[in-house]
Amino acid sequence: MNLSCYVFQSSNSFENVGFQNQTPIIHFIIKGISDVPQLQTLVFLLVLIIYLMTVCGNMTLLLLVCLEPRLHTPMYFFLGNLSFLDVFCLTITLHKILLSYMSGDKTVSFTNCMSQMYIFSSLTCNELLILTAMSYDRYVAICNPLHYHMIMNSRVCVLLCVFCWVLGFMEVIPHMLAISRFSCYKSNVINHYFCDILPIMKLSCSDTTLLRLIIFIEGLFLVSFTPFLLTFISYVFIIYTILRIRSSSGRRKAFYTCSSHLTVVNILYISLVCQYLRPSSTDTLDSNKLFSSNKLFSLFNTAAVPMLNPLIYSLKNRDVKSSLRRRLKLAKYQ
Repeated sequence: MNLSCYVFQSSNSFENVGFQNQTPIIHFIIKGISDVPQLQTLVFLLVLIIYLMTVCGNMTLLLLVCLEPRLHTPMYFFLGNLSFLDVFCLTITLHKILLSYMSGDKTVSFTNCMSQMYIFSSLTCNELLILTAMSYDRYVAICNPLHYHMIMNSRVCVLLCVFCWVLGFMEVIPHMLAISRFSCYKSNVINHYFCDILPIMKLSCSDTTLLRLIIFIEGLFLVSFTPFLLTFISYVFIIYTILRIRSSSGRRKAFYTCSSHLTVVNILYISLVCQYLRPSSTDTLDSNKLFSSNKLFSLFNTAAVPMLNPLIYSLKNRDVKSSLRRRLKLAKYQ
């Protein structure tokens, strides 16, 4: 990673007092979720509650998948990976902002900022890929139920998960190489609550054409469009198969098995579209608001969606609810 980047300082703001030339950038300043001093305590408590609820919910689901024999199936294997990923991603994005509210230190080193950006982007790609693998699992379960256990055996499930994790972490490497070529920044103040690619790209005074091209090509063929297309095709076949079931109870049961996954997929893709595909002109309109819409969409994507995932899978899944009740009874009598 190129650490000899520069910030071009030409204003007299409190971060840039007394500088008129380019100086090496050794750290960034994270502005946080809101700049209003009166709201800092409220925002801290809200973020802390969301973090604790998300960690508790996902770790509970992960423990159930590991401990309950009835949950040792391909669907719950992928769900366990998703829960671990959600906790990992949330910790990466929120740990610094929580520490900054407690200590008052909003600085993050250049190296740590790049590391956070790489890990967060990789985990986002991983989540999309794992959800795509889960859609294939649902396709096989509904469209080819007689051969389900033969097709979705343990070896195939492990290989699919390894492929998702490896591809997710490899896919972001070209982005980071392009960012490492940035030679200067307009400012070292990031108008966000963690280091993300778009806020960093907006700060750069270097040419961002290569990075934009990489984001477009990889987003089109690897990360965004292809997983969405594969998920969409899977559900076209799933819905077609469900509609061919003659009994209404059979149709309800078949749809019930994939309703949780479909709900999570819809929430995630809608939040990503709202966060990354909004017109850039809205950033100017957001400057006079207590909370920018970009930060709110990002907070929903990084915090609220992982918090909702275990709720959706537990509330809409009989196996998870019965396994949880069984474990609670065992804990009560021990």
